[in-house]
Amino acid sequence: MRALLATLLLALATPLPAAPPQRIATVDWGLAETLLGLGVTPVGVAQLDGYRRWVGEPALPADVVDLGLRVEPNLELLAELKPELILISPQFENARARLERIAPVQSLALFTPDGEAYSGAQRVVRELAGLLGREAAGEALIARVDARLAAVRARLAERPQPPLYVASFLDARHVRLFGAQSLYQGVLERVGLENAWRGRTNYWGFAQVGIERLAERPEAALLYLEPLPPDAARGLAASPLWQRLPLVRAGRAHALPPVWSFNGLLAAERFAGLLEAQLTATPPSDSEWAQP
Repeated sequence: MRALLATLLLALATPLPAAPPQRIATVDWGLAETLLGLGVTPVGVAQLDGYRRWVGEPALPADVVDLGLRVEPNLELLAELKPELILISPQFENARARLERIAPVQSLALFTPDGEAYSGAQRVVRELAGLLGREAAGEALIARVDARLAAVRARLAERPQPPLYVASFLDARHVRLFGAQSLYQGVLERVGLENAWRGRTNYWGFAQVGIERLAERPEAALLYLEPLPPDAARGLAASPLWQRLPLVRAGRAHALPPVWSFNGLLAAERFAGLLEAQLTATPPSDSEWAQP
């Protein structure tokens, strides 16, 4: 009897584990995307217009509140939302002290100095799923994206594919070329494609170069991500250099819908689907792709 009473007293004295947070806000688009992938709708996300323009999918529900600038969110509005957790990534670490006055802050890093982005994206899914008590959903998301990439690999293996430059335009003369460390590189490797860019890349997995560098692999194709900067399309259409590039003359320069370069697994899944759609489509005529 005494042993039973002691057990009951111990159970009553042991604090119950805290429930996982339900109201989440974030200033980072990649973490917003990952929340949606785990079945969680954030109460607030910074720069919704930018998310819609540069990320696109998955779409944020209409009731998600715009928190203002990612680097300087509206703290009063954020406080009104009463978040239980605020998510940031390392590039927004300077805002931590201000955000911690409102709610606990957790930083999750997709990119690390010695890691590759696709593995980093898987790690972030597991970390976030653990914070939210959604471990099963996290493993299901990882398995789904891995399976999607394996299916794309099998489909693309049905016919030869050229090496690919993956780029985003800075202006009519300069591009970011994505290579080692980038999320796109991780996808290319997993779907069995060769990245045409073998040069150095920075922490984020890209190199900023002039468009003349696209002539270094005449046999390659170019996939460039929309949206283009203002006046870039007009500048390229009028550029003799662009028109003389072998991949442009051969009709191997193709625009892809937006995929945010610094996002996680859902961006990887979206990019793989766009690769499959583009590379298995009927090849366009030279004139169709000569001008972006």
